[in-house]
Amino acid sequence: MNLISMRATPLSRLLDDEQAPRRVTPLDAFKLARSKWLAGERLDVGKLAAELGVGRATVFRWVGTRENLYGEICSALFQKELDRAASGAKGQGLDRLVDTMERLLRSLAAAAPLRRFVAEDPEFALRVLTSKHSPVQRRCTVAIEKLIEEYVATPALPPDELGYIVVRITESFLYRDVLTGVAADIEAAIAAIRILLSASPDRSRKRVTRRS
Repeated sequence: MNLISMRATPLSRLLDDEQAPRRVTPLDAFKLARSKWLAGERLDVGKLAAELGVGRATVFRWVGTRENLYGEICSALFQKELDRAASGAKGQGLDRLVDTMERLLRSLAAAAPLRRFVAEDPEFALRVLTSKHSPVQRRCTVAIEKLIEEYVATPALPPDELGYIVVRITESFLYRDVLTGVAADIEAAIAAIRILLSASPDRSRKRVTRRS
């Protein structure tokens, strides 16, 4: 049989692809940036591009802005810690949700890369972590909204609004030392979240207006 005329199979194509140089993707840029952030390095798009072997403009096209890249990294940290907190949470319904939030806040408060990031440049870090223009707040709100839908039977407000308020509460207490000079207060945050999520529905209340 003429080997040249043999039809390629899915397996042969995969094996051929393994021999070919792999193209660098936006995910490679994210992983490299995340590893540097976790190691305590400041992100430099030019250096990232050089290590990846692509142009600086290409990396900017992939990630948007340096601020947005930090936001994606912090969002990934939040989701990882939330998944871990949810898997270890105790109780049922609201109790399980509150326990999840407490575990999450304690892990974030103890996360060295996050605390270092906030301490080195508080103004920039808070813009990344709390601004409506950053992916962090949006991704966190969606994640909390899903938990509320799962664990709160009759929420006082629509889950998306409650999710947003819970995120704002966590921001206020978790970064309290930067905002006011007073130490972070996890217990106060959890107490406020429990009160909010256990409130009785009041359909006459107006929908919350979101502000940055």
